[in-house]
Amino acid sequence: MTFPAELYMTTKDQTMPPRIPQPSHRHGAPFGPWPFLDLDSEIDLELLDNPREPTREQQEHWSKYPQSLYPNWTPAQQRKSGITKIVEYDRQRCTIHRVYIRETGEFTSEKDHVVEPDDPDDYWEKLHEEVSPDVRVRALFVDSLSGPVLQMLGTRFDVEPFFFSSSFNWIPARYQEVAGQGDHITLTLTFIRCMQNPTTRPPSPTSSYSPTLPTLNSAEQVIDTHAPLRLSSTNQILLPDILAIHMVRSPGLSTIISYHPPHMHRTTTAHTLQMRLLAAGKSVYWKKIFSSTISSDPTFVLLALLWYPLYAFDEALDALYSHICWLEGRVILTTDMTLTQQLHVVRAHLLHYASLLEDFRRSVMFCAQTPNPMLEYASDMETIPDVKDRMRSESQNLLDEIERLEQNRKMQEKRLKNVMDLAFSSVNLKDSRTMQKLTEAAVRDSAAMKQISYLTMVFLPASLAAVRCHLELTHVVLKRLIRPQGIFGMNIDILADNTHGTLRLYFALALPLTVVTMWIITAFQQRTKDPSNLIQDENRVTFWSRLSWPLNLHRKIRRIGTVNRPKSSQTSTAFDFVSL
Repeated sequence: MTFPAELYMTTKDQTMPPRIPQPSHRHGAPFGPWPFLDLDSEIDLELLDNPREPTREQQEHWSKYPQSLYPNWTPAQQRKSGITKIVEYDRQRCTIHRVYIRETGEFTSEKDHVVEPDDPDDYWEKLHEEVSPDVRVRALFVDSLSGPVLQMLGTRFDVEPFFFSSSFNWIPARYQEVAGQGDHITLTLTFIRCMQNPTTRPPSPTSSYSPTLPTLNSAEQVIDTHAPLRLSSTNQILLPDILAIHMVRSPGLSTIISYHPPHMHRTTTAHTLQMRLLAAGKSVYWKKIFSSTISSDPTFVLLALLWYPLYAFDEALDALYSHICWLEGRVILTTDMTLTQQLHVVRAHLLHYASLLEDFRRSVMFCAQTPNPMLEYASDMETIPDVKDRMRSESQNLLDEIERLEQNRKMQEKRLKNVMDLAFSSVNLKDSRTMQKLTEAAVRDSAAMKQISYLTMVFLPASLAAVRCHLELTHVVLKRLIRPQGIFGMNIDILADNTHGTLRLYFALALPLTVVTMWIITAFQQRTKDPSNLIQDENRVTFWSRLSWPLNLHRKIRRIGTVNRPKSSQTSTAFDFVSL
């Protein structure tokens, strides 16, 4: 059991990242005939009959995107996908970080482009500026995407609107669109990243655990795997992140566009991913790859970027493993139900991570198996087999690492299940001890009731004798001596004066009846010391042997001073009753 994203924050914890949107996978298929249309949505038949193809001026001007290039994207679909919210209302400052990759395999960081909301046309002119001939790939990392920048990039590079809609809604997508000698690849991948919790301080070694989750009704408790997961033991959080890339592969100059969500999600910034790509270019291993194959296939740059979510997943699982070990130690020491709730939370997130890793694996397979149309038009046809072999090799390296992460995740899930079983076993053991105490108390109560029964056995014959004899007692003498109001339920005040009952007659009847009653009841209360031999002993001991228990008691009393009582299983007699 866990709680919504806002419940991961205390009153002082208001800067925690919010939950990501629930991805609507039916909208994440670019090849679907009705993008962002539900079954109950209205269909404009007039628009289908007359698609109103845009004019050339409308196609060339960025302000008409996306309908200028994609007429089937109606205003209703744009509103539902979130494009309208960005295009019409988001006029903030946008920064584009750039990396140029040259034929020699050198990675260079170019000056950032800052698009002001009051003068967006300046960036439109820069997009049409000539790029140096030795540049084979340019990577654009867009930070704080604004409406004009979205329209400019979409118009300039003919970007399918599904790239932006999938990125806004965190919908995993893999899509290729062939265009002439090149193609367009859209890749949207969600993953998990670990970061230090910016709202709390690390707990001191002597501090005790105190839950920070508020108390809710059972109807309000829900597991939300799309919200950040707080690891209280390591003062870290595991938050969802996204890698949204649109790559235009063309023979002359290929372009990579990387979208980054707003900063409130605490996702990877454009500057961070730019620095990671530059660091990959400085690696000796990858520099050889880029220098030898970059002119043939720019997909290797995309593979290099895919190592970033792999590292993020690895760090997140390491932090989660430490947290599971901490929970395991707490469960051993205590049976706090809050720990059980946290175990369920972690396991729910681990199950969600399995789907993310599977989607990651499919994304790598998509990049490896998607043919590059540029290779068919390459001038050096002899290098094509080498490029394909190297692509398979590098993709397999990524797949092997993803498989290792999946094995790590499975191991943690099994260990977590072991911890949960330990927690339930501890609770069951505690309940068993409580039931044992209750059973012992019931046995003591049963013994007390048995003693009361024995007392009743003593007084019942005397009561019968008192009623039958109508004791002739002197009311005044009894009041002076013992002052009772009655004897064995008989009211002395109303005794008749002419009755024939006497105390001698009473004791003459009461004592024999009491002795006979005790004799018979004790004979029928015989039991064995060994419960396994109870049926055999019951069948072996006859009725007359039971009645002879006073003789057996006499023999045992004679031996009790010289020998101990035998430990072997044997029939007990009234000696047990006397011992009580």
